[in-house]
Amino acid sequence: MTQPRFSVSEFSTMPLSFEEDLAAYAAGGSEGIGLAEAKLPEGRDDESLAKLRDSGLKATICLPAGLSVLPLPPFPGPDDPQERVESLCASVRRLAVFDPVTVLCLTGPVGDRDPQEARKIVVEGLREVARAGEEVGVRVALEPIHSSARDDFSMVDNIPDAVDLLDEVGVPMGVLFDTWHLWDTPDVLDHIRTHAHRFPAVHVNDWRDPTRGWDDRLLPGDGIMDLPAIFGALEAGGFDGWYDLEIFSTETYPDSLLKLDPVELVRRGKAGFLRAWEARHR
Repeated sequence: MTQPRFSVSEFSTMPLSFEEDLAAYAAGGSEGIGLAEAKLPEGRDDESLAKLRDSGLKATICLPAGLSVLPLPPFPGPDDPQERVESLCASVRRLAVFDPVTVLCLTGPVGDRDPQEARKIVVEGLREVARAGEEVGVRVALEPIHSSARDDFSMVDNIPDAVDLLDEVGVPMGVLFDTWHLWDTPDVLDHIRTHAHRFPAVHVNDWRDPTRGWDDRLLPGDGIMDLPAIFGALEAGGFDGWYDLEIFSTETYPDSLLKLDPVELVRRGKAGFLRAWEARHR
């Protein structure tokens, strides 16, 4: 395989604006940008699209303003799942203008609901969102979340459960593979090789040991993940899509990565990723 394609999620540089992200990512050597809808100026999508094209960056894993079917306790938003589904559908249609590789979504946690009722709501909601994606030619992808954050974010925390859920949805959707969320799930390399064809793109990061929470991620190569093994399994499974750096590093941490110059953050992230990629067969 030729050199892998590298992009950066706007969630990695939350304090920056859309325009600042474009400049920093291009200067740091990224080829793409994972757009965050929340950063796009309202009513100026034509202007934002022109700026994206001028930057030379490709829209990769796009993040809707409302991420999930069921409410996410850490974030504000409506409690009504149908209202959230309508928002997700609107986001998919809006982001389609930018020709993304995929638009990500989450299930949200079960919370106080009966698990079967919650699953039914999620299946029906994802079906609507996936159909909205089909209408505008956008592939929607479901992201499983690490088991440690399940109560705040998701009903599914591994690849097989995500695949089972999407089979129930019955409308084509992808599985968004995130190294931070899935690296330590049982038999993950086997599952990657089996299901890599379902992955429209991959989120890349690393795991601090011990971690201080879901918002405490490291640049590739700075943590304890066996990223070369993961990249080798992805290649063996036929994946040849985009790798998107997604770092959460809350500013309250004294060593937060957000305190780095953003261009340096992108450069270091890409360099660590490429080192792990080149070691995938060793």
